[in-house]
Amino acid sequence: MTSLPELGTRAKQASLALALASTGTKDAALLAAADLLLQRSDEIIEANAADVGRAQDGGVTSAVVDRLRLSPARLSSMADGLRQVAGLPDPVGEVIEGWVRPNGLRIEKVRVPLGVVAIIYENRPNVTSDAAGLCLKAGNAAFLRGSSAALASNQAIAAALREGFAKVGLPEDSLVLVEDMSYESAREFMRLRGVIDCLIPRGGPSLVRAVLENATVPYVIDGDGNCHLYVDASADLEMAIAILVNGKTQRPSVCNAIESLVVHRDVAPDFLPAAADALAGVRLVGDQAARSLVASIGAATEEDWGQEYLDLVLSVRVVDDLDAAIAHVQRYSSGHTEAIVTRDLPAAQRFVREVDAAAVVVNASTRFTDGEQFGFGAEIGISTQKLHARGPMGLRELTTTKYILTGNGQIRS
Repeated sequence: MTSLPELGTRAKQASLALALASTGTKDAALLAAADLLLQRSDEIIEANAADVGRAQDGGVTSAVVDRLRLSPARLSSMADGLRQVAGLPDPVGEVIEGWVRPNGLRIEKVRVPLGVVAIIYENRPNVTSDAAGLCLKAGNAAFLRGSSAALASNQAIAAALREGFAKVGLPEDSLVLVEDMSYESAREFMRLRGVIDCLIPRGGPSLVRAVLENATVPYVIDGDGNCHLYVDASADLEMAIAILVNGKTQRPSVCNAIESLVVHRDVAPDFLPAAADALAGVRLVGDQAARSLVASIGAATEEDWGQEYLDLVLSVRVVDDLDAAIAHVQRYSSGHTEAIVTRDLPAAQRFVREVDAAAVVVNASTRFTDGEQFGFGAEIGISTQKLHARGPMGLRELTTTKYILTGNGQIRS
């Protein structure tokens, strides 16, 4: 098995070529890779079926299997994502701002690639395609380490993408996949200083903790999503139920799903029974006020308020006013996405202003915190930290900047 430093060196060399690649070449590579994903769909689905079978034999939850499973529709969506990225503006070379100093010196701030972007991720084989496509369009090499559960799927996807990139003359090593799934390999991966320019973990709390404890390379945390929906006293309750059902049940295993419901006391008697009926199949746990209104709601523990369930489970709290709602959200938020349903403009404005999260939503589902929904094409992840990126990370978040100074002989006195 090829050593990690050698794999990293190959990715580094590829990044030098990618930084100079034209927009047309990068777009052609993405389109070729998209075509090959579909041409190889039988092989990829077969490899994925083997991964899914092993996961099911191992007794993992249905939510984990959902994140792992590929279907023809999901594979088609991955190919569409690559095509969408090909159609997006190229951020590389964009002049962000420019000015001329009194001495005639012209200064420009320009977007340039990061270099080698490493992603360490769990289960989701679609990340292999999304990450590679975004990294390539932004002029970066993608250095990827998935989980052992998805190894066969990732190998099949990576092989198709690498062939697509090579078809138009870009290095196959524009995408480098780590196949050593040992714990020691993961730690070594996080410490490849001089190779990895930015590390992005995509996974649960244990993966994030491992990065925080072990990484010696720069990183951006793609954190968990304990997303709240607050139903205000003035809310359109029919709208609130539609948003709640969509945010909780459309795909409960993702980070932008609603995990906690907060309801104003004035509307709770009408809203909560209707919400419980609409959320058939969802296990509800709540405080005493919520339980007094809906008998089927179980008792919530302190741990429930901060939990990212990634499953058909929802915590419910009844609050006296907007102040209490904001206080609850602020205490337990993971900084991902928080939403309010209200017809009161000042309440919406206060919620947006005071809630500290990567995305704050008014009268819409939390499920819209997504790179594709934002118009970014596929995303590399959703950052819940504040430097250097926050929220869905698209092409611009995969670049850095440099200053270009142009003169005609100026010297400093």
